[in-house]
Amino acid sequence: MNYFHQYMIVGGMPQAVEEYIKTKDFYAVDQVKRNILNLYQDDIKKHSGKYSLKVESIFDEIPSQLQKHEKKFKLSSLEKDARTRDYEDAFVWLRDAMIVNCCFNTTEPSIGLSLNTDNASMKCYMADTGLLISHSFDEQGLVKEEVYKKILFDKLEYNEGMIIENIVSQMLAMNQHKLFFYSNSSRENSSERMEIDFLIAKSKITSRHNISPIEVKSSKNYTLVSMNKFIKKYKEQLATPYIIHTGDLKEENGILYLPLYMTPLL
Repeated sequence: MNYFHQYMIVGGMPQAVEEYIKTKDFYAVDQVKRNILNLYQDDIKKHSGKYSLKVESIFDEIPSQLQKHEKKFKLSSLEKDARTRDYEDAFVWLRDAMIVNCCFNTTEPSIGLSLNTDNASMKCYMADTGLLISHSFDEQGLVKEEVYKKILFDKLEYNEGMIIENIVSQMLAMNQHKLFFYSNSSRENSSERMEIDFLIAKSKITSRHNISPIEVKSSKNYTLVSMNKFIKKYKEQLATPYIIHTGDLKEENGILYLPLYMTPLL
């Protein structure tokens, strides 16, 4: 987990990795990452054409959107009465530039998750978690060393959920999983109200039990309310449910608990 936390902080950009190997100085690494973020912003202005203002506003808004409990991207924060179709091309540009990973809400956990997506409901993660940290903690231009130490020693409470969920999205995306989540905010029926962070399909599709729900837990104390509701409602459609957490590997009540660093094995 110590190595994993180092990787979360540094990220995977070659210049940032090289700086950390050379100096072991998170402050110096942060300066490198900010230079990369500035290059991103310059590229957005130069190459995103007629979408540049929308692409830039999405990029700037990512940290504050991921800080929310649900982490869903609210277009209303960019522009009053904003519609999905007005910003769709801007999200596609960011995704194709490999700056972000988009995650869509699927309304049914069955074969062909993309066939049941609600494109108006999505999350937008940074493709590199190290860059997200520098993008998020920028009140004074650089992330202070004590913030990095809190992340390293698992003492960061504020923003921790955002960082952990982002790196899980990054690992799933790099393992060729398209990103989907499940959200039902029913006001009429509390048993229908649930939020599952990610859904992935088995590599070999069978007649039943093809979709695995994944919940990401950043703290040591957590509940499984949504996961238990989801399993009860969709048990015929589900393969192994997973909890990705900061603890050890275990299996309990049909749920497999994985340490964060085992996510790439899914």
